[in-house]
Amino acid sequence: MNLGKFDRRIRDILVRGELLTREDADDCFEQAESDKKSFAEIAIASGKVEEKSIIGALAEDVGLCPIDLDKVTIADESLQLLPQDLARYYHVVPISCIGKILTIAVADPFDVVNLDDVKIVTGCELRPVVSTAPAIARAIDNGYNRTENEIAKLFDGLDDGPEVELREEREDDNSLEDVDLSDGAPVVKLVNLMLCEAIKTHASDIHIEPFETKVNVRYRKDGVLHPAMAPPKALQSAVVSRIKIMSGLDIAERRKPQDGKFQLRLEGRRVDFRVSCLPCVHGEKVVLRILDASNLALNLDSLGFEEKALEDFRSSVKAPYGMVLVTGPTGSGKSTTLYSAIREVMSPDKNIVTVEDPVEYELEDVNQVPVKPKAGLTFAGALRSILRQDPDIILVGEIRDTETAEIAVKAALTGHLVLSTLHTNDAPSTITRLVDMGIEEFLVASSTLVVSAQRLTRRLCRECKEQYTPPRDKLISVGFTEAEADNDVVLYRAKGCPRCTDGYRGRFALLETMLMSDSIKRLVLKGASPLDIKDKALEEGMITLRRCGLLNALRGNTSLEEVLNVTNPD
Repeated sequence: MNLGKFDRRIRDILVRGELLTREDADDCFEQAESDKKSFAEIAIASGKVEEKSIIGALAEDVGLCPIDLDKVTIADESLQLLPQDLARYYHVVPISCIGKILTIAVADPFDVVNLDDVKIVTGCELRPVVSTAPAIARAIDNGYNRTENEIAKLFDGLDDGPEVELREEREDDNSLEDVDLSDGAPVVKLVNLMLCEAIKTHASDIHIEPFETKVNVRYRKDGVLHPAMAPPKALQSAVVSRIKIMSGLDIAERRKPQDGKFQLRLEGRRVDFRVSCLPCVHGEKVVLRILDASNLALNLDSLGFEEKALEDFRSSVKAPYGMVLVTGPTGSGKSTTLYSAIREVMSPDKNIVTVEDPVEYELEDVNQVPVKPKAGLTFAGALRSILRQDPDIILVGEIRDTETAEIAVKAALTGHLVLSTLHTNDAPSTITRLVDMGIEEFLVASSTLVVSAQRLTRRLCRECKEQYTPPRDKLISVGFTEAEADNDVVLYRAKGCPRCTDGYRGRFALLETMLMSDSIKRLVLKGASPLDIKDKALEEGMITLRRCGLLNALRGNTSLEEVLNVTNPD
């Protein structure tokens, strides 16, 4: 092996700096050639010069900073920018990345071709620091293997962890079979850990996201995504396959989206998961929706509604017939509100039937029908059959089309209480949405009891929230009255502590209820605009979503920033 120019240059630098005699340097050089190793490696092994001395001399010669890699903790984010095999090939190790500037330790700072290649691979501007090939090799071993080692420790710690059972539903006999997940395979343990941690931290969703050099796992807590873990890229396919097996999906199909579900028993309680697999550029993204019945508060009083909104809503769901609509975006708590309404009115003398896509929570003594479009069971088809089942109360998961809307309205007019949801921004616009779907104005006016718009907002942590007095102009601009702004309003903001997540713990609902009074019905019959309907509703005492949020901010339940994030200006 003929040593390169770099080894010769290090030899000359050490001789000039009087760190090695010419004779010792030549001996090390000959041995390096004979053993096919680098000059620095042989010189250090011989004990004639210390590694730190080589790094210092080289750094001084090239005008770069030296680095002691044995005392540096390498950032995981930087390791994800450069695959391990390329780091070994180029004899470099990424240390940290700030913005688009990557600090990288190099053994040969003179090899600009290699550095250009690394720049292209990482997409970052490089800030080289100087080390030696042996130190870089050790850093690569310690840094890139750290994630695997940490996960291995987590696997070991799961042996005495909570018992997890998979309950698999079979379509042929609707029986539930317990399947033991105590398999010692690392992937099984990793998936179990992921599910258990999400449940314990009260997450609502798990996102497994594949990228070119990494896999991200994030949990959605109180409506906000938070990083959870970063499994090795090599385990990506195995993790997805494991979840597919649990969900009864085709593990060989990776080109089409798939949806499934499974059920776990964790420490004696049942938890359902809805699974969605979506093909992406670097693999399949998997999202698991966690449906933990133990977190479901089936009580209208516990949802956090304003007193008037709760009174309007409660009086409507106790009516003998008519239609109660709850609107809002996905994830705004509409289903929880409807389940709570059913719990409010259910009794042994009532026949309650629901049609849902899918059935999110199983309610005792309630007949729940899951929509199955592939089998021809749609909302409209199920609703027609339900009307022949002598129901008293009907819950329709969502009014998606004109046919479903027509049947729901007719059911409300023929002596049934109908509860359902729509996707609209506020209560008044729901009326025009039904009219746009083809329902006559007089049918909408005569069938609808109340329309409610709902949002979920995060609750401030009681342990760490801090108070402040915002400027008067700010208060007025967001919706406070001038009288309120003149009274030195004290609000609270998130701070953060070990007991909470970014200063928040849990969520509560904001509800805007619009009762269908006679005056509003007359406006609907005249084809009035949503603005006219809203003005009349406000005149009759409707509290808007924004106002609900501001009232809760005044009470210290949430922050002004959170209210502005989840509500539109009035």
